[in-house]
Amino acid sequence: MAQERTGVSAFKGNPLTLIGPELKVGDQAPDFQLNKSLVDVVSLKDYAGKVKLISVVPSIDTGVCDAQTRRFNEEAGKFGDNVAVLTVSVDLPFAQARWCGAAGIDKVVLLSDYKNNNFGEAYGVLIKEFQLDMRAIFVIDANDKIQYIEVLGEMTEHPNYENALNALKALV
Repeated sequence: MAQERTGVSAFKGNPLTLIGPELKVGDQAPDFQLNKSLVDVVSLKDYAGKVKLISVVPSIDTGVCDAQTRRFNEEAGKFGDNVAVLTVSVDLPFAQARWCGAAGIDKVVLLSDYKNNNFGEAYGVLIKEFQLDMRAIFVIDANDKIQYIEVLGEMTEHPNYENALNALKALV
């Protein structure tokens, strides 16, 4: 049975239970299986040799998740081909594609954790109460070592964009 952690995050002040390990800076990034479409699946290996910023959002159709994804899309173009900026949510792939088209998102890759919450559990951000992934940021170097982590204490708040982007810039 997967590890359950409490006292880490909340939704509007109500405590949440996160499933999975508490990752730390310096840890090897866990592999994952995420859907790019209903049939196309990607893993960490698909981004081998690249620096990765993984922006985790509960659902792309909420205001903070929308703003978070737009912000990283805006910044992603500044980093070049050796950087992959990924947004992970449990939204279905066709909902993600619809949202990207409507929002003009073209630099961030949206990936879905809907099938088995593989990413959420591996990265310790799966919310037991909602079966959504907790808002978080992971910056992973080209050797797949975690260099920056922010798991939000409150689901409805924005991450610290500047800290995440500074961690990314330090690796590029």
